[in-house]
Amino acid sequence: MMKRIMPVLMVLFVATILIVPVTQAQQQQPQIAHTFLKVGDVAPDFALRDDKFATVKLSDYRGKQNVILAFYVLAFTGG
Repeated sequence: MMKRIMPVLMVLFVATILIVPVTQAQQQQPQIAHTFLKVGDVAPDFALRDDKFATVKLSDYRGKQNVILAFYVLAFTGG
C-alpha cells in the first residue's frame, strides 16, 4: 500500500512546487488599463494637484493654451 502512495505523493509534491510559483507570478502582474481613446481624440477631463496643492483641471486650459503631459514611471517615489 505504501509503495503505491509514495509515487502519487511525489507527483503531487512536484506539481505543487511547479504550479504555485506560476500562479503567484500571474497574480503579481499589474493590470493594464483599457481605454477606447485613439490617437487624435480629445483627452478626457481630469483633475490633479499642482506644486502648491491647488486643484487644476485639464478643462481649465481647453481652448486657452496647449498642455503637454509627461509621465515619469516611478519618479519622485521612494521605490
